[in-house]
Amino acid sequence: MDQENNSNPAPDMPALAGQMAQATQSLADALSNLDGQFASLHAKIDRIVAAVDEGDLQASSSQTEASLRTKLADLEKANHDLKAQSDTARRKTLSPMVSALLAKEGVEGNALIETPIVEKALAGLSIEQRIAVKAELARAGILV
Repeated sequence: MDQENNSNPAPDMPALAGQMAQATQSLADALSNLDGQFASLHAKIDRIVAAVDEGDLQASSSQTEASLRTKLADLEKANHDLKAQSDTARRKTLSPMVSALLAKEGVEGNALIETPIVEKALAGLSIEQRIAVKAELARAGILV
């Protein structure tokens, strides 16, 4: 039995050598294809660099820049308009409780109120209630 196992590897050597030769040839072909692709990409990059250096792309980039500047100006104008609208759209009314507290201190609900006056008017409230009233005054745009 041992003689049979020893005799099997010897006849397979030529077949194995043939497979190795085919694998080597396949790798050589793949390497050749990769070299061709690399050369093609390198040529494309060279053409792009030459076009940029010669200024062929400057005309389109200046048009794009002008277009972007116009869009920027339009967006800045729209932003300014929206800020103006948000200033006028703020809540200008107060809840009856807040109006009553301010009236006790002699402050009209529509007028701008300074912080010391608010503190004096809210002295009798708990901290949570003071925070809620101040938040409401800030939302209404009345607290200075």
